[in-house]
Amino acid sequence: MLVQIFFWEMFLNQLAETSRLEWLGTVTGFACVYLAGHQNIWNWPIAIISVLAYGLLFFDYKLYGDASLQIYFLATSIYGWYYWSSTGKTDQKPVKSLTHPEILKTLAATILLTVFLGYFLDRFTDSDVPYADGFCTAGSFVAQLLMSRKVLQNWILWIIVDICYVPLYLYKDLALTAILYTLFLALAVLGYVEWRKSYRQNILTPVVKV
Repeated sequence: MLVQIFFWEMFLNQLAETSRLEWLGTVTGFACVYLAGHQNIWNWPIAIISVLAYGLLFFDYKLYGDASLQIYFLATSIYGWYYWSSTGKTDQKPVKSLTHPEILKTLAATILLTVFLGYFLDRFTDSDVPYADGFCTAGSFVAQLLMSRKVLQNWILWIIVDICYVPLYLYKDLALTAILYTLFLALAVLGYVEWRKSYRQNILTPVVKV
């Protein structure tokens, strides 16, 4: 009971001290993921605002992997905006699915990137969570790439990453961001359901490798 009281007091104190920058990143971050789940192209320009806000925030909190990840998110958001709008209509870009060999390659790439980033952060920065930061960064890196190409499995990877992000941000005193990633987790599940329906409607379309 005392542990629960202490947790909620700490959580509420973190919320009370939330900066405007974190609020901006949180609100726009929620909006862009919600829109992405509905295949709405406006998720990309809103995502650009969110990644700029979080890039500054994560650097201040010594989450260097996540801070550098925002640069990648910025580039993929610009690319995704272009890719989704290249036909003039978003729904003309069908949802694709990875083949089994591609899934194995994706998992291998995520693991190798996690090890590399974790080692780099541990060796060359003052991060106190190098491998946790490294895994979340690697998973987000791969998931974002899959999302920009409208690959169904991006949502599965986001679900895994979001589950890991929530305790990480609580540990780093970023309570509002932890709430955001809890919402991201729910949106990722809904996004997967929505995209899976869309993929099944186009099931006769051959799988295109990415």
